[in-house]
Amino acid sequence: MDNAIDKNYYEILEVPTNSDPDKIYQAYLRQKQTYAQDNLAVYSLLSKDECDRFLNLVEEAFEIIGEPEKRQKYDYARGLNQDQKKGLYQNQAVKNPTPERQISKLVARKKFDLEFSVDENLEKEIESTTEFTGTFLKKIREYRNVDIPRLAEMTKISKTYINNIEEENYAALPAAVYIRGFVYQYAKCLKLNPDLVASSYTKRLKA
Repeated sequence: MDNAIDKNYYEILEVPTNSDPDKIYQAYLRQKQTYAQDNLAVYSLLSKDECDRFLNLVEEAFEIIGEPEKRQKYDYARGLNQDQKKGLYQNQAVKNPTPERQISKLVARKKFDLEFSVDENLEKEIESTTEFTGTFLKKIREYRNVDIPRLAEMTKISKTYINNIEEENYAALPAAVYIRGFVYQYAKCLKLNPDLVASSYTKRLKA
């Protein structure tokens, strides 16, 4: 707890110090989503280690100020919320998601489902490959029955960029850090190893 006093968990979760438990929980979910590795914008700017370190801080912050008794001790040690009513530290049930929100989550998950006839030989080739070219990525995309418009919707990458990635038209693509992020998302949506594919593809930029 002594080390915790030196960290401003409210700033980490980006909430006011007098936030109620539900707002803290929502902020916790928001920060986790922001720094998740499937967030293209963040992945393009921060390394995986940097994201992981911040996510650990987010978990640590929620463990303290997301639990009423620990939060009260933390606030007392920092001289926070001394004039607040005790209700601030009482357990409150987190609101259940509405049916509409649950449905939207199901629809979102469905968008990433892949339906295709398995080719054992091609699966073995994919499994053993360590060098992913644009041509091979296109072959996998077509095999897994994902057309470019759908992949563009899944990844939020423009159809033009997807074409340029597959054709290895580097001159028509943005900076390498963005290309890596694009390829990472491309691979993830096709159920490939995104780190391996992104690293392999970006090495070709330097060749």
